[in-house]
Amino acid sequence: MPHATQHADIAGGVTAELDSALRGGPFHVALRAAIAARGLPLQRVQHHLSRHGVKVGVTSLSYWQQGARRPQRPESLRAVRALEEILQLPEESLIRLLARPYEGPAAQRPAARSYRSLMAASDVLEHLLADLGSPLDGGLHTLGHHERVRIGARRELAARESHHIVRAHRDGVDRFVAVHHGDPGCAPERMTVQALDNCRTGRIRSHHDTGVLVAELLFDARLRAGDTFLFRYGVEDGTAGVSREYVRGPGPAGGQYALQVRFDENALPVRCHRFTQHSAAAPRAGRQELALTGRHHSVHLVEPRVRSGIVGIAWDWE
Repeated sequence: MPHATQHADIAGGVTAELDSALRGGPFHVALRAAIAARGLPLQRVQHHLSRHGVKVGVTSLSYWQQGARRPQRPESLRAVRALEEILQLPEESLIRLLARPYEGPAAQRPAARSYRSLMAASDVLEHLLADLGSPLDGGLHTLGHHERVRIGARRELAARESHHIVRAHRDGVDRFVAVHHGDPGCAPERMTVQALDNCRTGRIRSHHDTGVLVAELLFDARLRAGDTFLFRYGVEDGTAGVSREYVRGPGPAGGQYALQVRFDENALPVRCHRFTQHSAAAPRAGRQELALTGRHHSVHLVEPRVRSGIVGIAWDWE
């Protein structure tokens, strides 16, 4: 196989950065350098891929070149081979970089999700809810929502559990659609949804590129307007890399919200803080340091009445 340095005619000359990246990796750096050398926007790259009979979303391409995800599935690897041709790279130059072990972009990735990724997830969520025939207003008002998040020994988002107290505001409500947004690099198709109290799981849908999973939780009875109901469910995740925050995403105002994040005793952060955002595009505010409890290694926040917007907890590992 020709060596990468022998191909100096890529898009008018291989840059030193591209040459180095193709030799030493990692994959996402090489891909980003190759796209830059060709001067192609991601929409054009996607168009070229479609002409090769490969369908890949712009969001996926963006995640690949950021290092937030790595192509792994057969159709994704087909796309990588097509990219080598589209970007005029030596054969196998990108594929061989994927064969190397890589710990993920934890060190480079910012703690906060980007506005673009949040908006992409919002668009996907709308389509998944439509697929389930579920409107954004499911006929329920939230009186209380308590979440417990568990961070594992690998510093990953291992699982979360949600306890809901709701009141129906119309007759005939018999379900709730739960939403889980995993960390960058997660695999929602490998997650497990568990109905824990007063409900059972129904249909489950997910979107790999954005890490969004939605699940129907079916009640044992149809609620009448004014009825209250309590139910509890959990999501086993553990499919992504290092986790740095957990947020309650943009949603309607409601009742009390409590979030507890518990850390494995072998993976404790050096500091934690809570924060708020009026919207995904707004700067973060309301920062307040949180102290880990002794024996249970957890932090928490309580919002007596949730306002629209984002609230969450973030932490630093070192």
